[in-house]
Amino acid sequence: MPKPPSFIRLSTVAHVGWLEFSRPPVNAFTREMVEETHDGIAAMLGDAEVRVLVLASAIPGYLSAGADLNVFKGMTPDGMRGWATRCHEIVRLLRGSAKPLLAAINGTAVGGGLEMTLHCDLRFAAANARLGQPEIRIGFIPPIATTQALAHLIGRSRAIRYLYEGRMVAAEEARSWGLVDELVAPDDLRARVQAYGEELAEKSPAALAAIRRTVTLGGGLAFEDGMAFELEAVVALAGTPDFAEGVEAFLAKRPPVWPRG
Repeated sequence: MPKPPSFIRLSTVAHVGWLEFSRPPVNAFTREMVEETHDGIAAMLGDAEVRVLVLASAIPGYLSAGADLNVFKGMTPDGMRGWATRCHEIVRLLRGSAKPLLAAINGTAVGGGLEMTLHCDLRFAAANARLGQPEIRIGFIPPIATTQALAHLIGRSRAIRYLYEGRMVAAEEARSWGLVDELVAPDDLRARVQAYGEELAEKSPAALAAIRRTVTLGGGLAFEDGMAFELEAVVALAGTPDFAEGVEAFLAKRPPVWPRG
C-alpha cells in the first residue's frame, strides 16, 4: 500500500474535496511536501467523488510560510530548476483542472501555499488574514508561476510593486486589488467555502469544465483566438448529455439531473 501523506490532509465532504497543508508549525514547504501536494492534487482531480477542490490549511494561523529555507541552503541552479519545474507541474495540474478550484486562505499566507491559490478560480480569505510575497528579501522571486498569475490578476504595475516591496498586505487591501474575492469571518471560513463548493457540485460538470477551460486557458489568447477557442467549447457542449438534460429539464420546468461519470 502507498504510504499516506505526512504533510497534507485529504478529505471529501458532500463532493467537495479538501487538500489542506499540514506541516506544523507554519506550513513551511520541503521537497517532500511539494511532492505530496502535487500527488494529492492529482489524486483529488482524478477522484469521481470529488466535484470541487479546495486548497486550504490544517494549521491555525498559517496558510503557508513559504519554502523551508533550509532546503535552499547550498542549492545549485540545477537543483533550483528541479524544484521550480515540479512547482510548475503543480500549476499545470491546477490550470488544466476540469473541476472548480477554490481557496480558503487563513492567517499568514506567504510564499508557495499562497502562490498555489493564485491559480484557483476563487479565493476566500479570513478577514484577519495577511498575504505577502517576501522573496525579494532573500534575493529571489516566487517560482510557482506567480509572476504570470499576479500580472493577470492585479495588473502589471501593481504586481511589480507588490513583488518589489515584499510587504505583507491585509486581506481587505488584497480584496480591493482583486487578489482575494471574498472576505469571511475567521470562524466561518471553512463553512462558507464548503457551502459554496456544494453549490458548485450541484451544477453541470460539463459546463463548469467549459467555463474553466475557456476563461483560464482561452483568456490568455489573443481575442480572435479566444473566440475560436470558445466556439469549439460551445460546439462540444452541444453534444453532451448535460446540455440535452439542461434543455429538457428547463422546458419541463423541473430541476436538472446531471449525468455523472
